[in-house]
Amino acid sequence: MTSRRILRLKGPDSEPFLQGLITNDISRLDKGMIYAALLTPQGKYMADFFVARDGDGLLIDVAAPLGDMLAKRLTMYKLRANVTIEEAGLNLQRGTGPAPEGAFADPRHPDLGWRMYSDAPESDDGTDWDAIRVAHLIPETGVELTPDTFILEAGFEALNGVDFRKGCYVGQEVTARMKHKTELRKGLARVRVEGHAPAGSELVANGKAAGTLYTQSGGFGIAYLRFDRAKGEMQADGAKAWLED
Repeated sequence: MTSRRILRLKGPDSEPFLQGLITNDISRLDKGMIYAALLTPQGKYMADFFVARDGDGLLIDVAAPLGDMLAKRLTMYKLRANVTIEEAGLNLQRGTGPAPEGAFADPRHPDLGWRMYSDAPESDDGTDWDAIRVAHLIPETGVELTPDTFILEAGFEALNGVDFRKGCYVGQEVTARMKHKTELRKGLARVRVEGHAPAGSELVANGKAAGTLYTQSGGFGIAYLRFDRAKGEMQADGAKAWLED
């Protein structure tokens, strides 16, 4: 399980402040936790995270390696907004069994279970998260999601991570243009895999670079592909892969 950092936003401007920055609609918090991203002005990924209400504040659950950067970037955008950004002093517990009281449903997919925050040590219930991610094409921070990522190529719409009706946010114009293309030429896809290759291995088809193979589990994997080249058998560092029909 990727270690997490839990930040807390407090102050009367917390929700409108975040609304103008992130890819999802803060009003969805009325129904539970939301999944969202912060993008560059050029529409590329900076961080993905979960947002949940916690009393009169908001919790942001982000991968630990991105925590300092995200806090710094939010502080840079804060300007005169009446918002404080601080460590929450909480840890993540997660699982796929019966949800304990106070837990939030993971908004990306029902099979990802629940997330809860307390002062207990960070923990999970031993679920094979990679198997679930590969089965449902769910990217992971720092693996499939990198600074070169455009979130629509990473399937954020299917993960309930972007709202096209909420209005402006950082990177919104580029994201909206990609949404209204006839089709994406590149993106994440599930592939059948024979053998195993290290995550990040280049995929080659007919002698040409066709993409990159990432997380693998149970004979399948998540790959970032150039769809025009991902035809037939692809090779990746001793493994073979085929795009699922």
